[in-house]
Amino acid sequence: MNRKPSVLESVASHVLLVIAVAFALYPVLWVVSLAFSGERPPEARVFPVPHDPTLAHLEAVVLSSKKVGDETIYLFGRQALNSIVVAVATALVGVLIAIPTSYALARFRFVGKEGGVKALLATQMFPTVASAIPLYLLLDRLGLLNSRTGLVVCYASTSVPFAIFQLRAVFESIPVDLEEAAMVDGATRFQAFLKVALPAARPAIAVTALFAFMSAYNEFILAATLLGKEEMFTLPVLLQSYIGEYDAQWERFAAGALIVSLPVMALFYVAQRHLVSGLTAGGVKG
Repeated sequence: MNRKPSVLESVASHVLLVIAVAFALYPVLWVVSLAFSGERPPEARVFPVPHDPTLAHLEAVVLSSKKVGDETIYLFGRQALNSIVVAVATALVGVLIAIPTSYALARFRFVGKEGGVKALLATQMFPTVASAIPLYLLLDRLGLLNSRTGLVVCYASTSVPFAIFQLRAVFESIPVDLEEAAMVDGATRFQAFLKVALPAARPAIAVTALFAFMSAYNEFILAATLLGKEEMFTLPVLLQSYIGEYDAQWERFAAGALIVSLPVMALFYVAQRHLVSGLTAGGVKG
């Protein structure tokens, strides 16, 4: 029988939770304070409250532009589009390649299966910075430097192995009996995969796509290495440009950080119902 917690225990647990939430939100409040503060330079204080509140920093980030000849390029809009297009394309490429590959690894036996899995695992052991120079040389030879396509190719090379390992465990956790029952009723192997296995793995696929999107959207090292034109920058590279060698525009950096976080927050809100079931999928084999 479960014992009902006492009033003192309930109060203590709530106090601890409030302290933990405050500890987690305090840096975020500082970013918000810097983004809306007109104070220059910003001063350290205990309570992150904006001084001389203003929207000037947000406007400076969002309305940033560049004049090339007679044409004025809307930089922030172009850079935001770059980030979203690259992140969405990376997620789509990673998931579309990983779904049939992980299903085959989970359901079929074939020559080279174990060796292929070990090779995929080996690709995850190298840090991103170690591959920056080889990728730069390859993209230069292919004419894909300063392009979204080049970034997608680079990001997909890391998102695909991750997605395969994630989804392989998910397909292994789905009982084979369900697909066999469908095939007994007249379905083909492909129909059983499409109508039985794929719907069962949908939450995990959504979470895997979300992680692939986030890793590409937040990636900085390769983007800063492979992109040299300001109009082709992604948003993380834009944020880094506010931190110079001799000066740092922390107010614009904070304003940009708030804006950059909005798409990820929106995605988390939309996909929240898939997160718990998707993260735990594959943890228990049924």
